[in-house]
Amino acid sequence: MNLAPLIQRIPKAELHLHIEGTLEPELMMKLAQRNRIKLPYAGVEDIRHAYDFSDLQSFLDIYYAGAQVLRTEQDFYDLTWAYLERAAQDNVRHVEIFFDPQTHTDRDVSFATVIDGIYRALQDGESKLRITSRLIMCFLRHLSASDAMATLEEALPYKRRIHAVGLDSSEVGHPPSKFLEVFNRARDEGFLTVAHAGEEGPPAYIWEALDLLKVERIDHGVRCLEDPVLVKRLVKEQIPLTVCPLSNLKLCVFDTLEEHNLKRLLEAGLCVTINSDDPAYFGGYIGENFLRSQQALDLDADDIYTLARNAFSASFISDAEKKRYIAELDQAMN
Repeated sequence: MNLAPLIQRIPKAELHLHIEGTLEPELMMKLAQRNRIKLPYAGVEDIRHAYDFSDLQSFLDIYYAGAQVLRTEQDFYDLTWAYLERAAQDNVRHVEIFFDPQTHTDRDVSFATVIDGIYRALQDGESKLRITSRLIMCFLRHLSASDAMATLEEALPYKRRIHAVGLDSSEVGHPPSKFLEVFNRARDEGFLTVAHAGEEGPPAYIWEALDLLKVERIDHGVRCLEDPVLVKRLVKEQIPLTVCPLSNLKLCVFDTLEEHNLKRLLEAGLCVTINSDDPAYFGGYIGENFLRSQQALDLDADDIYTLARNAFSASFISDAEKKRYIAELDQAMN
């Protein structure tokens, strides 16, 4: 079944996208030259070869190394704008972008530099590309909870720009409960909450994210099927899962895309969405994630519709905006 034309034309929302993970080798090299940073790579192809990693930690190593080229507000603008232009090619109409301020403030790049560049690009994305957006600030779970709290304090002057807080980086050994206090404070300040859980970590981490961090969505969540009671709860409450198929494949969560449990998650009645995670590193933006998942798992047009609709329904936009985008989706299906 050739659903490529359908996948291309439908409007999409992307809810799991790390802006630092959209740093393509060409832009990395350009920014390194502009900022006079010497990279340990001979050229673009050498960088691309370095993107061939074997697990989450080896990915994070190159990910944080690449972030070293991001120094100025213009760098963060260029990074974000490049993603938005690429997303527009896949007919992305709304995006909720993660950013990791600790990756940058730990190397003496100011919080203002990071958010000013990203936010300016998002504003231009709405006016020039018709892509609406929300910004989600993530805490790095391999760092301390006190470090996360300090980052939250830094973010408070920018509350109008940041819609939610999240939790990312190395999952195993860093349960959501580690960040209970900072998430309580974030909710008191009016932020919504999300968290990576159940990718490499166990289903217990999903329970913690729901019960302790009181998250609106679970980022990844593919290991939920190991716990039938958890699945029943996720279905009953329609807690969205922001699944990233090509990321899961690249990080060896599944050995092949044909083994991915996306179809089983759908069949179980879970609110599943498709996203690209860190597309520069994982070999595919959202359109490619849809297409390759459809081909590998024999998804039909109804599955594609459900996945796309779920993303708009699970987004942090207003009900009126959701209705407008879903109406666009309905029209594109005909």
